[in-house]
Amino acid sequence: MEQVLFDYTRQDAEGQSCTAHAWAKVPAPLKQDERTALKARAAALLKAKNAVLVAHYYVDGDLQDLALETGGIVSDSLEMARFGRDHAAQTLVVAGVRFMGESAKILSPEKRVLMPDLDATCSLDLGCPADEFAAFCDAHPDRKVVVYANTSAAVKARADWMVTSSCALDIVSAMHARGEKILWAPDRHLGRYIQEQTGADMLMWNGACIVHDEFKGLELELLREQHPDAMILVHPESPKKVVEMADVVGSTSALIKAVVEGAAQEYIVATDNGILHRMRQLAPGKTLIEAPTAGNSATCKSCAHCPWMAMNGLQNLVDCLETGSGEIFVEEPIRTQAAGCIERMLDFTAALKAGVKSGMTPGIGAA
Repeated sequence: MEQVLFDYTRQDAEGQSCTAHAWAKVPAPLKQDERTALKARAAALLKAKNAVLVAHYYVDGDLQDLALETGGIVSDSLEMARFGRDHAAQTLVVAGVRFMGESAKILSPEKRVLMPDLDATCSLDLGCPADEFAAFCDAHPDRKVVVYANTSAAVKARADWMVTSSCALDIVSAMHARGEKILWAPDRHLGRYIQEQTGADMLMWNGACIVHDEFKGLELELLREQHPDAMILVHPESPKKVVEMADVVGSTSALIKAVVEGAAQEYIVATDNGILHRMRQLAPGKTLIEAPTAGNSATCKSCAHCPWMAMNGLQNLVDCLETGSGEIFVEEPIRTQAAGCIERMLDFTAALKAGVKSGMTPGIGAA
């Protein structure tokens, strides 16, 4: 296990930002026979314990494959939340980062929720401490509070709405149509993109994802010159110049759909490189190119992978199933308070899918 130090951005209640530091523990690589044995052991344990594996697109490919092979899911955070809530299994094993496990527990308090490593966190979560965020909200009582999924349960407890990158545009558009002013947290790049697309009045928290914040506009331009026929796919947590060059801007699910359905042969992908595993499976004949995170002098030209997502591995998955380690708890009243904004999002997206275009019907109304 290797310890790696990372910098991230955080903000205080007065809106001042600074750089802070956090550690991630990266598991050592496994040999093929070790991987095969651990996958078989994990599959047997999932069945024996009536558990289901819920994995994010950014985690190790072996975990993604295992989830699909055992009746679980590989998805973005919106579908992870919905799947865990609706699945019959009484134990949910969440391969991702801590806020995803918390969301599963918030929606399914009667279920046991395990994670391979409880220290797997998120720079956006770390960069939005609950106390400072509460003070920021108190200073702007005239605004509806909209928080990104990448936040703690305590932050969600202060929110009117939770959003993911796949539904943020629709939700904020509906709020803007109602004349509501918004306090947005924590990702400033996603917030800026949503604001530009909707025209909403949004006050931003100053956070950023340590992966997407590193994509470089100039380097992407140079790469596009080398691959002029490639489609550029960008996650909206990326900086403005990178987003402006995109052919498709969207959530992880939207970017996968763009590769599967797109007519191009080549795709430059600006998001965590864990997503390439599923893209290659669903579109095996297409060429995927990682967007650059550094310049020519760097030892790693494209190294977009979340260190905390990388903490999820086959060994600690087996460990948590065998011993019950890594269990998620969310205390009351935070759980109940946080559930409101998540359930409101799920109701909204269900109504939208069913054809309720406004998404703000009386039964699914604003907070």
